[in-house]
Amino acid sequence: MKTQTSAYWTNHFLTNSKINRIDWTLKPEISDSEKQNILKSLQAWQLGETSEGKHLINASKKYAKTINDEEYLEAVKLFIKEEQKHGNNLGKYLDLIKEKRVKKDWGDTLFRKIRYFNTNMELWTIAVITVESAAQIFYQALKDATNCTLLKQICTDILIDEAAHITFQRERLYIIFNQKSAFSKWIAYHAYSCFFICTSLMVWFAHKKLFKAGKLNFNRYMQKMKFKLTRVAGKDILFEDKEVSKSTMKINQSLI
Repeated sequence: MKTQTSAYWTNHFLTNSKINRIDWTLKPEISDSEKQNILKSLQAWQLGETSEGKHLINASKKYAKTINDEEYLEAVKLFIKEEQKHGNNLGKYLDLIKEKRVKKDWGDTLFRKIRYFNTNMELWTIAVITVESAAQIFYQALKDATNCTLLKQICTDILIDEAAHITFQRERLYIIFNQKSAFSKWIAYHAYSCFFICTSLMVWFAHKKLFKAGKLNFNRYMQKMKFKLTRVAGKDILFEDKEVSKSTMKINQSLI
């Protein structure tokens, strides 16, 4: 798997920050039925996008020093800034439709508590990849659940950003993963998969009303999430080295 330098990602985020894909002169046009289907999820996700990212920055600072790559920390800070842009845009939309910005959500609270105790870059990376993968499906469903042009533009802007975010995190996961022994890779791969699926289920139950409004049932949602798992942490990506793959297969067979 080809990976880009931290300088490349710093330049990407700086360039992307200058692109405006949303026409804020548009008036929000959302029906009462659409609002009923999406409002709670929109409010919850808006809250989640507003994190200051202090714990991720601290973990990145520690990791960047370890690998002697100060530019990586700068890239992470710009990545967080882009996420905050999403929160600001969603909040601005809530203001325009005269709905409140919530200050507490059980899903956001749980995720924040987990983050407080995490200083490990590997755990941060797989956690962010998982949430970003769910976010892609969430924002597509949100876009499909409304006829409001302004909200659709906000969703499109986020979806474009998220595609790059996942690549950024996937490359880092690949770099970290391939510093492990064959057995450690086997453990990590299965741990990643378990965390990914469990988080996927939590996201579904928290936002199933919105997903259904976006014409996405449980089976299709899980299919999409499993597909994303193979794209970001599949064996063909993480076990790219054939010799490593053979070693890992031997470990798998010995444990059956």
